[in-house]
Amino acid sequence: MPGEKSIITKVLGDKGAVKRRLMDMGVTRGAEVLVRKVAPLGDPIEVNIRGYELTLRKSEAENIIVA
Repeated sequence: MPGEKSIITKVLGDKGAVKRRLMDMGVTRGAEVLVRKVAPLGDPIEVNIRGYELTLRKSEAENIIVA
């Protein structure tokens, strides 16, 4: 939901390339995530991480575990 804040606890990735790509974009454990926008059908999702806006596909966002 837009406006929700969470802290990343883990980044999953069946394929190393997906996990590496997320980590290269600043999606790392301990980072705070703020959901900015969600598309009407739920894909993509725009979030704010480390002070910048990032748009993720739903399949990519499913690899991010938050608390």
